[in-house]
Amino acid sequence: MESLLTPEIVTLTVMEIVLGIDNIIFISLLAGRLPKEQRQKARQLGLGLAAAMRVGLLMGVSWLASLTTPLFQIAGSDISIKSLILLAGGLFLLYKSTKEIHHKIEQADETGPNTKLSMTFASAIVQIILIDLVFSIDSIITAIGMTQNTLVMIVANLLALALMMIYGGLI
Repeated sequence: MESLLTPEIVTLTVMEIVLGIDNIIFISLLAGRLPKEQRQKARQLGLGLAAAMRVGLLMGVSWLASLTTPLFQIAGSDISIKSLILLAGGLFLLYKSTKEIHHKIEQADETGPNTKLSMTFASAIVQIILIDLVFSIDSIITAIGMTQNTLVMIVANLLALALMMIYGGLI
């Protein structure tokens, strides 16, 4: 088996960590609404289930991206399902980054969820998985844009999620 320290895996793992910072902040805010003794377990269980979801998403979107048979042409360029996925992903990343820049410029209110309200453990797990789903779209698109190797994408995602599990409690 190839080493886990290939430049491709290291680069993609670092990208996944950077893209996952907003994810772990929201997850920490949600877990903070639980009793103290349940927070770590909720973070780890939620991120563990989210890891399984991400692997499934990576495999599905990676398969779709492998469909390179031209569907149609525009200005002499072949357009395939992979082209459409990368275009949609690029547009999503442009939207997300523009929105973030606008947010920073406007210095919008960053109150986040009301931490005084409590929630059930199951509700926290469901919300953690849903938040991870929303925030993982950019990392999945980035992974597919950076490499064709599904195993590299999965390993990098799992390494980044493992680091979130280990260090998420510090946030």
